[in-house]
Amino acid sequence: MLGQILRDLLRPARKPALPAATRLRVLNVGSSSTSIPIPSYYDGWDRLSLDIDPRCKPDIVCDARNLESLEASQFDAIYCSHNLEHYYRHDGVKVIRGFRHLLKSDGFVEIKVPDLQSVIQRVVESKMDLGDILYESPMGPIAVLDVIYGFAKEIEASGQDYYAHKTGFTAKLLSQTLERAGFAPVYVFTAPDVYETRSLAFMCEPTVLQRKLLDLPPPES
Repeated sequence: MLGQILRDLLRPARKPALPAATRLRVLNVGSSSTSIPIPSYYDGWDRLSLDIDPRCKPDIVCDARNLESLEASQFDAIYCSHNLEHYYRHDGVKVIRGFRHLLKSDGFVEIKVPDLQSVIQRVVESKMDLGDILYESPMGPIAVLDVIYGFAKEIEASGQDYYAHKTGFTAKLLSQTLERAGFAPVYVFTAPDVYETRSLAFMCEPTVLQRKLLDLPPPES
């Protein structure tokens, strides 16, 4: 999907894998397979994938709106790249609540979504039409409409409307959504050059290990 094109463009510098004695667990929500790369700071973690489509053979077949049906407090982290925009806004709230259900008390979630603010800004400044090509990707040209509503070619080829985008985010809206769901602190990063917003949201104050792995600033004194 379109999210797979963008998800790795902001990957931080590679870090050493965790020693076996401190192996952690991360769930990749909306990923069809553990073979799809995720950021290198998860190297050495036990990784599971969750997807709604059983044909993709994920580790867990589940609609992300029903995460609360799974065993609680299983994971140290949840990675969700370009998936949250595929739910209506009210259903996205259910997904985020499901993240909290699955995370351990000191866990965190990493979310990446299209940044519609940078898309809109580019359209206005360049006087683009919605059908104009915003950028080229390995999957082909990506139009403005593809970023807003989902990659049209993939939706048509699959015949599955869950590949369509049903809501959108800016950095501010993503941060507010996570905070209202009970995550704190929440860190948000934008990359206008790839039209993406990334957030790290925590169940509690980040640990020393988390700050080191994720290149977060030290806590305020």
